[in-house]
Amino acid sequence: MTAAISVHDVTVHYGEVLALDHASLDIQAGRVCGLIGMNGSGKSTLFKTIMGLLRPDSGTVRVEGENPAKARKSGVVGYVPQSEDVDWAFPVTVRDVVMTGRYAHMGFTRHARKADHDAVDHALERVELTEYANRQIGQLSGGQKKRAFVARGIAQGATILLLDEPFAGVDKRSEATITRLLRELAGDGATILVSTHDLHALPDLADEAMLLMRRVLMHGEPGLVLQPDNLALAFGLDVMNRGDN
Repeated sequence: MTAAISVHDVTVHYGEVLALDHASLDIQAGRVCGLIGMNGSGKSTLFKTIMGLLRPDSGTVRVEGENPAKARKSGVVGYVPQSEDVDWAFPVTVRDVVMTGRYAHMGFTRHARKADHDAVDHALERVELTEYANRQIGQLSGGQKKRAFVARGIAQGATILLLDEPFAGVDKRSEATITRLLRELAGDGATILVSTHDLHALPDLADEAMLLMRRVLMHGEPGLVLQPDNLALAFGLDVMNRGDN
């Protein structure tokens, strides 16, 4: 069976800095994979490589069998960024943000048709943000902002979703809502890779987990990967006494 996300022996440098070192992983369709690693471990680099925003120095990446840049341009890949990567003061509404997920379907004119509006309405309903559709994006709570970007991926029709720290700065209710939503999307056949520091919540979220420290140190069931001896490989021995960090 061809993996939905396949990364083989990928190395990436930023100048003299080694960001990924012969990293390899395969994630099958319909699975939620939790990505675990300390800051600087290469998580964001891995996301950018899967999206086709970075070209690896060596190795291969395939997204549903396609070149990652081609997959991104066709709308196969959806991305939920970290909060600090977004200009929340930009004068756009929640609906505007979700509608950007339809651009690949609109052609050069980017003229929204009924199908585009219907897709946005459905996505907003699914993430429970319909009543906030006309609100400026920066006025939402942390959890609502994350859900808006998940809605963008749903409206886009993305079958691969990459989420960079979606639980950072959100309340427990929003965390539960996002977890339920991601499980539903995986049940519909989407493939989800989510980076998180919330290790306690990982078994409820993910089918599998992956430890990253420039290369994949371990990839398997969350219960196995989250064993203290295994976490120490990625975080150091003090992780056993630091809760979810």
